[in-house]
Amino acid sequence: MPEDMRVGQGGVSHGSAGGSSAAEGGVKQGIAAGTSIGAAIILTTVGILQLLQGIAAVAEDELFVVGQEYTFKFDFTAWGWVHIVAGAVVILVGIALLTGATWARVAAIVIAALSILLNFMWLPYYPWWSILIIALDVVVIWAVSTWNPRLDY
Repeated sequence: MPEDMRVGQGGVSHGSAGGSSAAEGGVKQGIAAGTSIGAAIILTTVGILQLLQGIAAVAEDELFVVGQEYTFKFDFTAWGWVHIVAGAVVILVGIALLTGATWARVAAIVIAALSILLNFMWLPYYPWWSILIIALDVVVIWAVSTWNPRLDY
């Protein structure tokens, strides 16, 4: 058996003992890079859905079921316009992130955080939808913040 082949726990490793941490870092960066592209697509999709949700709220107030009264209650038309503007901004940042713009990484994290707050306030009106968008925004924040595009693999 050659010197550079070592049998470890459950498998064979090639090269030096320190190479496994570099390989793990490369795998993590590969996952983060792939997830960042996915995050850009998710961000763009979330923006489109928020835009459509806003249009529906502006067009017809009876589309949404209104439940209990909450401290931060807004008129549905106002909520609709908030979602239209937020959706348009999220779409633009998602497209910029997909093109690889550096500023879009920071903007994506900020926009995703604002989207979490916006959808938290939307919980009384559409709870399952809001929880889904919050979870997707958390994935976007993780992917964009952990990806290092300048790292040599």
